[in-house]
Amino acid sequence: MIERPGLSHAWADGGRRANVSRTTVLSCKGLLGLAIAATGLFAALQGWWLVATAPAVQTAPRVVLIPPRLGLTGVAHRLAEAGVVRNRFGFMALAVALGSARSLKAGEYEIGRGANALAIVRQLESGKVMHHPVVLREGSTLQELARAVEAEQIASAEGVLRAGRDPAFLRDLSIAGDSVEGYLFPDTYQLVRGMTAEDILARMVTRMREQVSAETLELARARDLTVHQLLTLASIIEREAVDRREMPLISAVFWNRLKRDIPLQADPTVQYAAGKLGQALTRTDLQVDSPFNTYRRIGLPPGPIASPSRAAIDAAVRPAPVDYLYFVAMNERQHRFSTTLAEHNAAVAQYRQTRSR
Repeated sequence: MIERPGLSHAWADGGRRANVSRTTVLSCKGLLGLAIAATGLFAALQGWWLVATAPAVQTAPRVVLIPPRLGLTGVAHRLAEAGVVRNRFGFMALAVALGSARSLKAGEYEIGRGANALAIVRQLESGKVMHHPVVLREGSTLQELARAVEAEQIASAEGVLRAGRDPAFLRDLSIAGDSVEGYLFPDTYQLVRGMTAEDILARMVTRMREQVSAETLELARARDLTVHQLLTLASIIEREAVDRREMPLISAVFWNRLKRDIPLQADPTVQYAAGKLGQALTRTDLQVDSPFNTYRRIGLPPGPIASPSRAAIDAAVRPAPVDYLYFVAMNERQHRFSTTLAEHNAAVAQYRQTRSR
C-alpha cells in the first residue's frame, strides 16, 4: 500500500479545523446565551423596578414637589431623589413607552402608600396635585388672608399684599378702589402650590361677583350706591355685627346717619385705620387723621375695611324700617338700639355698669 502523506495530512488538518469551528460555535452560542440571559435579567430587573414599591412609600405616603419646566430627566431625578421610584432610568423608559413623557405636569403631589412607577406616571399625567384649604373668614382683611396663604406655603404674605394693591392688577379686575380689600368673598378655597398671588386674588374676586346678585345691584343703584360703596358699607356692617339678625338694624342706623349727614362713628373703621382690628380704641385713636376715621369724617370711608358676607351685602341694601341712630353693645353678641341721644347715653351707662361688675 502506497502512503499518501499529503492526503492524510490534509485530512488531519481538516479534522483540527472542524474541531476549532465546533469550539468557536459553542463559544458563540455560550456568549449569545449569556447575552440573552443578561438581557432577560436586566428586563426582569427593570420590570421589578417598575412594579415594586420604592422604600419611601412602602409604609406611608410621601409629598414631592415637581417644579415647572423640569423636563422628563429632571422629573425622574426629583422622584428618585425623594425615594418614591427605585430607578430613574426605568421611570423615564416607562414614561416614554406610555407616551406620557411630555404630559407630566408640575405641582405638589402626595405619592400614595404602595404606589409604583406606573401609578406615579399616571398621577403626574393626571395633574391630581395636593390642595391646601385656605379659609377667608367673614370680616377678614387682606392682611389676614396674606398670613393664611403664607402659612400654607402657597405664596408669601408680602407678595399677596403687593398684588392686592397693584394698580395695574386692580384695573384688570375693574376694581375702583386702591386695594382688593372687601372684594374677596369669604369662603374656603382649595389652593395649590404654584399658584401666583394674582391667581388666588382673582379667584376670590370672581367668587364675590358671583355672589352679588343682579337684584342686589339693582337695589344698590336705586339707593345711589356704586358697587364700591355697597361693599364698603357692607364691610362695616360685617365688622359691627355678631348676630346676623342684627345686620338690617345696624344697616338702618348707618343709612339714617348718612341721610342726616351725621358721622357714622363706626369703631371698626377707626380700628382699620389704626391697625388695631378687634382691639379696644383709646381717645387718641379716635383722633387719628385718616379718611377711615368715621368719627371725624362724614359719609362712607374711601373703601371697604374687610370681606363682607352675603348677609351683610344684602343688609346694606335692605335696611330695617326703623329710625334708630345709635347702638351700643349689651353683651358679646347683641346691641341695644336707640333713636335719641338720651336713650343712647342711658344704654351706654348701663353697659359700663354691667362691665364693672
